[in-house]
Amino acid sequence: MSTGAVIGIIVAVVGVLLILAATMWMLGRRRELRERFGPEYDRTVDAAGSRREAERELRARQKRHDSLEIKPLPPAAREQYAQEWSAVQEHFVDTPNDAVAEADVLVTRLMNDRGYPTEGYEQRIKDLSVEHGRTLEHYRDAHEVHERANHHEATTEELRGAMVHYRELFNELLTTGEHSTHTR
Repeated sequence: MSTGAVIGIIVAVVGVLLILAATMWMLGRRRELRERFGPEYDRTVDAAGSRREAERELRARQKRHDSLEIKPLPPAAREQYAQEWSAVQEHFVDTPNDAVAEADVLVTRLMNDRGYPTEGYEQRIKDLSVEHGRTLEHYRDAHEVHERANHHEATTEELRGAMVHYRELFNELLTTGEHSTHTR
């Protein structure tokens, strides 16, 4: 076999190995995004129309999130929030519309105290998606009912469901790695 043929084979093998390595790297990054964002990954792919654009969007969210100063709450603040949540739930019996509005305000305030910017609903969704992608659909559902309740278009059962959805995100935001306060 000539030297040129050997070099050609080596170049071809190296090229194939580089392509395999690049493919494995891309699949690893995709898997990492899927694991981090959970159902939000597929939702973003559907909304973006292309996987590449969606992954770019998710990486941008991750970069923004990394620049935020997200912090756990001190135990006393967690306890105070848990008490406030209980009060909001008690209000539901007499004034379901008001209780849902209070739940929305309380969740937003909790987000702010944890270090999440709260400048607008869509941005809150994006910021939350990085760490809370698995409970984000609860927030979306609760917010949608809250918006309809503002126009008196939500049933009591839908309002009850909104409270359950808000509670899911509330509990997750309230929980730290070491301690958790779950409300009922």
